[in-house]
Order: sequence, then C-alpha cells, then structure tokens
Amino acid sequence: MVKLTLIARVRDGQLLAEGLDGEKEEGMYAYKTQAKSLFKQFSTSKPPPRQSVASGDMVFHTLIDEYGVCYLTLTDKAYPKKLAYQYLEELQSEFSRMHGPQVDTVNRPYAFIKFDTFIQKTKKLYLDTRTQRNIAKLNQDIAEVHQIMTRNINDVLAQGERLDKMQEMSTLLSNDARQFAVKAKDLYHQALLRKYLPWFVTGGIVLLVLVLRLWLY
Repeated sequence: MVKLTLIARVRDGQLLAEGLDGEKEEGMYAYKTQAKSLFKQFSTSKPPPRQSVASGDMVFHTLIDEYGVCYLTLTDKAYPKKLAYQYLEELQSEFSRMHGPQVDTVNRPYAFIKFDTFIQKTKKLYLDTRTQRNIAKLNQDIAEVHQIMTRNINDVLAQGERLDKMQEMSTLLSNDARQFAVKAKDLYHQALLRKYLPWFVTGGIVLLVLVLRLWLY
C-alpha cells in the first residue's frame, strides 16, 4: 500500500507538498529522510523521468514532470508498480493544473501544503489493490512501467556522492588552474624584469652622465 507521498522541486530539492499522515506509521521518519536525500541527489544530477528505488522491504517510486517537479511515493515491495505510477500520474495531473506555473516562483518550503487534501483523497483510492477499479488499472498495458528498473537506494545515493565529489574536484582543479595562471604571470613579469633591468640601469646611468655633462658645460 501507499505509505508516504512527497512532492518536491527538482532543481533545489525544496519540498512543495506532502501527504501529512505519512510519519504516523512506524519507521516513516527514516524513509522520509531517505526521500530528502534522493531529492538532494536529483538536484545535482539528471534523474530519469520515472525511477523505482528499493530500500529494504519498501520501494520509492518517482515521477518528474515538465515543470521540474518530482512526485515521490513509498510503497511496500509487493505493491504493484503499475498502480504506484498511476497514483503519481493522478497527483501530477492535478498538481500541474493547479500550481504548475507557480512552482519556480515559490521560495518557502511546503508552499502548496493544502494539496494534501487531494493527496489523501487519491491515496484512499489506491490503498486496496483488490478493488474493481484498481484491478482494471492493473489490466491496462503500460509499456513505460514495464521498462522501469528498480535500483537500490544505496547505489543511487552513492552515485550522488560520487557526483558531488567529482564536482568538488572540478572546483578544486579550477581554483588550482586560476592560481597557476596568476603565478605564471608573476614569473613571466619577474623574468622580463631580470632580463631587461641591467639594460635599463645602464641606460639610466649613461643618460644621467650626459645630462650632467651638458649641465656642467
């Protein structure tokens, strides 16, 4: 069954809405922490539009729309992937209709927290996989869902850590390159000074002697 639902902005991982009863169930706080880690990882990489990520006996399902919004739900492993994504699609359709153009303008967490009302109403429809409605949905052939592979959360988060380290190394290399360029420029100026300084000194002395002679005579 559907355990947890979160909606976040991909570019910075900011939470936009949540199914508010998720943390009441035992262990949901830990899964919510993992979900936030996934959002953070998504903000620094290019996640696929649909992805399933296993965490112990549970699975995160994510869907990303054209507005850069990530819809995430947590279900047990036995829950049909097809229903999970149809649940997310219903959330995405309504949230996009109501708030899609506003997503980039909000700057506070849970700006659309009132969307929880729709989340709760929709979640109830997907709690029991044996209802006639859900059995009909399960019989639909959705090619996209068949192609979604389930990855392990440790692998996904480790990939994010590797990307962060690569970005950090890239920044360090860029800083080192700038420092090297500054030092190289200083060394070049010092080399020019050592090469031409004797000539400038000699020329100055000669010029001074000529001036003194002209002044004395």
